Amino acid sequence: MKTPSSSKLVIGIFDHLDEDGSDIARQYEDRLVLAEACDRLGFYGYHLAEHHFTPHGRGPSPNLFLSSVAQRTRHLRIGPMVMLLSLCHPLRAFEEICMLDQLSGGRVELGIGRGSLPIELGYFGVDAEAVSERYAEASEILVKAMKGGTLSYQGYHFEVKDVPLTLRPYQRPHPPTWIATSRPESAGWAAVNGANIACVGPSASVRRITDAFRASRRHTIGADGQAPFLGLLRMVVIGRSEKEAYSLAAPAYERWLQSFKFLYDLNAIPTPPNLPLTFDAAIESELCVAGTAASVRRALSNQLEAAGANYLLCQLAFGNLPLDASLFTATTIQSEI
Repeated sequence: MKTPSSSKLVIGIFDHLDEDGSDIARQYEDRLVLAEACDRLGFYGYHLAEHHFTPHGRGPSPNLFLSSVAQRTRHLRIGPMVMLLSLCHPLRAFEEICMLDQLSGGRVELGIGRGSLPIELGYFGVDAEAVSERYAEASEILVKAMKGGTLSYQGYHFEVKDVPLTLRPYQRPHPPTWIATSRPESAGWAAVNGANIACVGPSASVRRITDAFRASRRHTIGADGQAPFLGLLRMVVIGRSEKEAYSLAAPAYERWLQSFKFLYDLNAIPTPPNLPLTFDAAIESELCVAGTAASVRRALSNQLEAAGANYLLCQLAFGNLPLDASLFTATTIQSEI
């Protein structure tokens, strides 16, 4: 597993692939162009969210889109953040990951999770009360499948018997795994089970999560100084001036927020209490960082240190942010941050 040293910051890309107002095919192509640029610029990975029946996610099958990313890049690592195991049979998930890892030459970073909005799962007939158990069984089957051979499993939601696992991932024993978490308890589980973590929220809140991770993982860090990824997610927009950055980021955030709230509003569900409802609130809560290269560098440096993170997940494209703006931010991060 390729990991950063404990003192070195590594930078990757996170993407909701939320609706930008353009034709869907055009947006896909724009994202592929951005992925190509990030590959050339030396970003570590491209992580794509999974959402369903909402403009918040135009990539409901992340592995399908990531197979295109794999063919347009050479070094950029790719993976779902996260693949919703509550929605698919774990054997299907295993086969897709094996294919993507082989197609990419061993560049998959496998994020797994249960889903954050029950209504999305409900459209598939998955009851909210069953999600936790379905995810637990599916993740257990997926872990067993990565070992190869013949698989049998008896659970309440899934039963498989004498399945010959003829596919295997390119990376051995398996691709690096990830979870997205906002709870110290989940971070402790990830540490014990060798998974990386991705977090969003104010630095002080994330610090409680990274501290919990390190407390559980400390005894497993080797003498070579290698450490797991402790990721911090931020929307980032860099402009040639503070005014330009804000003029780009503010309407893009409002468009992103509208997409985020779509299913909440449609189903009269209260939005999460920590969701910033204005761009100024997004800046204040540290979800967004916008400004010149110098001011963004200072803000990100302070937030990463306060959060105890060693992996920066930049959301470079969101809302109706123009492709040129995302490319400028990516290039400036590479040259000045």
